[in-house]
Amino acid sequence: MKSLALVFLLSLSARAAVTLPAVFSDHMVLQSGKPVPVWGTADANAEVSVTIAGQTKTAKADAEGKWSLKLDALTASSEPQTLTVGDKTINDVLVGEVWLGSGQSNMAMSVQGAKDFDQTKKESNLPLIRMFTEGSSASDTAQTQGKGTWVVCTPDTVGRFSATLFFFGRTVYATLQTPVGLINSSVGGTPIESWISPEEQHASAELKPFFAAVKKDDATFDEAKARAGYEKQLAKWTEDVKKAKAAGKEAPRKPRDPVETRKRKGNVGGLFNGKISPLIPYAIRGAVWYQGEANSQDPKAPFYQAQLTLLAKDWRTRWSDEFPFAWVQLPNFTRAGEGWMIVREQMMNALNTIPNSGMAITLDIGDAKNIHPTNKQEVGRRLAQWALGSVYHKDVPDTAGPLIKEATVKGGEIVCAFTHAKGLTAKGDLTGFEVAGADGQWQPADAKIDGEKVIVSSKAVPEPKNVRYAWKDNPTASLFNGAGIPASPFRK
Repeated sequence: MKSLALVFLLSLSARAAVTLPAVFSDHMVLQSGKPVPVWGTADANAEVSVTIAGQTKTAKADAEGKWSLKLDALTASSEPQTLTVGDKTINDVLVGEVWLGSGQSNMAMSVQGAKDFDQTKKESNLPLIRMFTEGSSASDTAQTQGKGTWVVCTPDTVGRFSATLFFFGRTVYATLQTPVGLINSSVGGTPIESWISPEEQHASAELKPFFAAVKKDDATFDEAKARAGYEKQLAKWTEDVKKAKAAGKEAPRKPRDPVETRKRKGNVGGLFNGKISPLIPYAIRGAVWYQGEANSQDPKAPFYQAQLTLLAKDWRTRWSDEFPFAWVQLPNFTRAGEGWMIVREQMMNALNTIPNSGMAITLDIGDAKNIHPTNKQEVGRRLAQWALGSVYHKDVPDTAGPLIKEATVKGGEIVCAFTHAKGLTAKGDLTGFEVAGADGQWQPADAKIDGEKVIVSSKAVPEPKNVRYAWKDNPTASLFNGAGIPASPFRK
């Protein structure tokens, strides 16, 4: 008996003391069907052993104590397993599908803030769905540890989950019936340049004009004037909140301090360093992105396609994985200005520069008066429909809404051809189309559907040169495909 106890104690002492990133913790979900990286730190030159599901791998720490290895591809399993890493034991580990979700406030928005929370709560006894929320902050240097824990989905916990990511994961789970792990790394009010590594951004020739434009804009920024204007907005907002409460209405959104917002927006790569770097190279199936609001003002909007393309390339390179990547196109929202439309256009165009990608069009489910629309159920469902069709090759009605393919001038008409246009139809009157002639003046146009095309004309423009659709911040979505997904706004 004493000899057995001695062997047990010796085995414990032989297991290297390790430090792991926070994402390796109880209730975690590991990605199935591909090699799984495991990494951390230990004493210099220590040998680290990793065991799960009958396989054991070993790695030797370098002189700085860093080590990494890859487990062979694991089979999806809803049976809780144990992952042993050196002297650490991680319990209740599932193997299934893992997705990263990132962006700003509309990705960060919780299930509790989404519509129909009471109903969602009742339907959320879903222990095979788990979420890890990266809780670290922006950093000037790349971080490795991160902060957070994996949380099992229950009626008591779901309210704190990212709504977009949860409804995406719930739809994927409903079809695949396999564990789903969701990693939420998002921060409200942040621009895309915070989420791309600073090295890649400063090395990008395409972004040199972006940084020059931002520098010029900063040089002309009048902080005192901006602060005075903000104080007036804040005073008015305070009064409007009192009136809204007295009338039992929703309180208006608090104006942002332009000085503090500008400081935050200047943090190039800070959130990549603090909130993405600690997750690399955790095995994932893919990533979904919901951002763009903070880049919808001059001079940033015209650069969004280049930035989104660089973000996808940067993340994929650092993960050494060309994983699927999709994003949410900005919805309808009033008072946003033309930059909002430009970012939408840039997002659509990025489908041509980012391979293995998708876009959820949300032109019909925004809120004209709220930059944080609460219908995250449909946002998540549309992202999931893309994933189920394009990534998992399931039979879905369609993976996207109608996307403009070409616009051809034929006499006094412009013929618009679309992809994802099976069952092309109008909801109500087919509105939102405009044409312009050589003078560049846009005029409302008549439009009619012809199979998977739309024929556009206007008596006011007998010789049209250009066409556009839904080119407003808060347009009415009228053109849909048979899957019930609206067409993306465009101009040609």
